[in-house]
Amino acid sequence: MTSNLETQLLALQQEGENAIAAADTLERLEELRVNYLGKKGQLGALLRSMGQMSAEERPKIGAIANTVKESLQTSLDKQRAALEAAQIQAQLEAETLDVTMPGIFRPQGRIHPLNGIIDRALDIFVGMGYTVAQGPEMETDYYNFEALNTPPDHPARDMQDTFYLPDGNLLRTHTSSVQIRYMEKEEPPIRVVAPGRVYRRDNVDATHSAVFHQIELLAIDEGLTFTDLKGTVKMFLQAMFGDLPIRFRASYFPFTEPSAEVDLQWNGRWLEVMGCGMVDPNVLKSVGYDPEIYTGFAAGFGVERFAMVLHQIDDIRRLYASDLRFLRQF
Repeated sequence: MTSNLETQLLALQQEGENAIAAADTLERLEELRVNYLGKKGQLGALLRSMGQMSAEERPKIGAIANTVKESLQTSLDKQRAALEAAQIQAQLEAETLDVTMPGIFRPQGRIHPLNGIIDRALDIFVGMGYTVAQGPEMETDYYNFEALNTPPDHPARDMQDTFYLPDGNLLRTHTSSVQIRYMEKEEPPIRVVAPGRVYRRDNVDATHSAVFHQIELLAIDEGLTFTDLKGTVKMFLQAMFGDLPIRFRASYFPFTEPSAEVDLQWNGRWLEVMGCGMVDPNVLKSVGYDPEIYTGFAAGFGVERFAMVLHQIDDIRRLYASDLRFLRQF
């Protein structure tokens, strides 16, 4: 009986090694492992017959069985490693990126000319120590007009000039309202620049739009004078346009006194580019600042105006048409 069982074990070893070597998938290899070495596998079935052997025969058959088991396990491990390596290699070949091939061109987005002007202006003001502030586009009459020393009979409050909403609020006509909100929360000294979208009931043409963008700056401190305002404006405009002649003309704004328009000599002619002035004492009082201690200046300009001048754009509507033929130039 010992000789017969030994023959069966060696035959099982030979059969198993051949089957394992022929396995071409990890799934098939797992099936063979269960078939030969599993709890109900062929090796276990043969070993269960050892119970009928004498005590002298069992050690010999046990040693042969261990040899067969180790041989089959070694073959399984070797074939598994080979199949896994082949699987990884196949995956690498399937996912290989040929870096010598020409790349697929994907057009990059471009900065819109309006955003480009805003970014450029904010960089200049931040470099001068200003903080960027934002505010709501839907405003109350108080922040848009009253706190800015604009009386009820001022033309800007006319229904033909301002977009009023059914609840009595309005769409802000300038970003000056951001300055009021900022001053209410902060104590002097302050340096703030407020960019944003504003709304006025203008008839749309080559130079006007009902929706446009402004950037306004405000500085409040002890001892600020019109000279500080002129120096700040001059430094900003020269950073934007270059070293060109600049002039200040007397003007009027409800929230500044004295006020001025700023002109720039561009291509041989004077071009109005922004408005400015010293903050009116009534505006300082409205936010709780003492005008006997603090003075300040403010200035503002239209982003579209700067974009049209710097990029030589002939019609403001081009900035809003989303025409890629136009936008790809920037």
